[in-house]
Amino acid sequence: QDGNPPLDPSEHFMAEEEKLTDQERSKRFEKAYTHTLYYLAQVYQHLDMIEKAAQYCHTTLKRQLEYCGYYPVEWARNAATLSQYYLSKECFMEARHCLAAASVIFSQAGQVPSAEDYETEPDQQDLPERKAEIARCWIKYCLNLLQSARKLLEDNIGELDPDRQLELKAQRKKEEDEKEKGRKKAVLFGTSDICDSVLAMEEKVSSVYPLDFQEAREVFLVGQNYVQEAKEFFQVDGYVTDHIEIVQDHSALFKVLAFFEEDYERRCKMHKRRIDMLEPIYTDLNPQYYLLIRRQLQCELADTYYEMMDLKVAIGNRLEKLDSHTVKKINSLAQFAIKYYELFLDSLRNPDKVFPEKLEEDVLRPAMVAKFHIARLYGKLITSDSKKQLENMQTSLEYYTFLVDYCEKYPDAVPAVETELELSKEMVNLLPASMERLRAKVSSFV
Repeated sequence: QDGNPPLDPSEHFMAEEEKLTDQERSKRFEKAYTHTLYYLAQVYQHLDMIEKAAQYCHTTLKRQLEYCGYYPVEWARNAATLSQYYLSKECFMEARHCLAAASVIFSQAGQVPSAEDYETEPDQQDLPERKAEIARCWIKYCLNLLQSARKLLEDNIGELDPDRQLELKAQRKKEEDEKEKGRKKAVLFGTSDICDSVLAMEEKVSSVYPLDFQEAREVFLVGQNYVQEAKEFFQVDGYVTDHIEIVQDHSALFKVLAFFEEDYERRCKMHKRRIDMLEPIYTDLNPQYYLLIRRQLQCELADTYYEMMDLKVAIGNRLEKLDSHTVKKINSLAQFAIKYYELFLDSLRNPDKVFPEKLEEDVLRPAMVAKFHIARLYGKLITSDSKKQLENMQTSLEYYTFLVDYCEKYPDAVPAVETELELSKEMVNLLPASMERLRAKVSSFV
């Protein structure tokens, strides 16, 4: 209340002439306060009160910059970690601000003398790894921003809804300026010189939802640059799982960019890029040690081939007559998709090659979706041989039937596959009649 900073505890044991100056006392008092906030952030984190922990963490980082009491690398790492909390809340402006500040402060590592009461930063030798970790946080930022935009723009069959697109563009013009001004004040880090660098960093990537291909591509390219940066450190030799995760994120960036692309051929090429990056990794993985990652890759490769096949069918539907090249392409993509779905299902079998009676919860949905997609893929195979066509229909029916029977036996599985189950029931009713008609047609020719 009287405006003087309190004594430092150590002063009680000092001779009068050694007592600290007001300035030094003030500095130590502020530092003690910053430490208190830091510990509170940890405590709230352990109590799973994540929002409170994030608030304290943000204030701590802010104060460390104001009072020059930080190690650049550690500060940057904490700010990048905080950005992931903001991402989970879809607060993209705050997340971007944390990441931009992390990149700026990290670039000071090794060249800025820390506050005098700090010795040199302990983990100088870890700089390449820390830099790659911040790059990975940026990848997640770009990916989450694109995926959230996709959710907003999707119609009920997962395609881009042009009316929604126009509506959001009009709305964005009105809202953004107001919103940003208000929120910016609350979160800004740093003194004015740092602020300028952070702002320059922020301008390289948007924090508002991209609403068309051009905007999405700009975010994608930033993400892709960080993929290259992260891969420089996290290489396959020595960092297998990290490397694969980064490649999967790269693939996911292509996947979500393809959503914004209206040209089916170009969309197909983007999915082909995903295949080209995922297949070599999958082939090199030892199934004994990397079973879970291999399963993820099997599903992703199968889904990608499946998507490409759907696109080729859509392209084929626009032609007056299907040419043999398109037919070949559709069949080949469908067979690759079936191959990877089957590999995934085979990985669930026990050592005697028997498929489980009841599926574990974590693989229930992927396994059911794989069965459903295989059924659909057999129905999509194009052949002029009626006998072969009947065989494909029969296989298709078996897979649809599996889904229906399984859900009858284990009703608790139904919520996981409601849409697929409904369609499977329809197909189980329709297919036998179609097969009968085809058999009648075949026998009339014999």
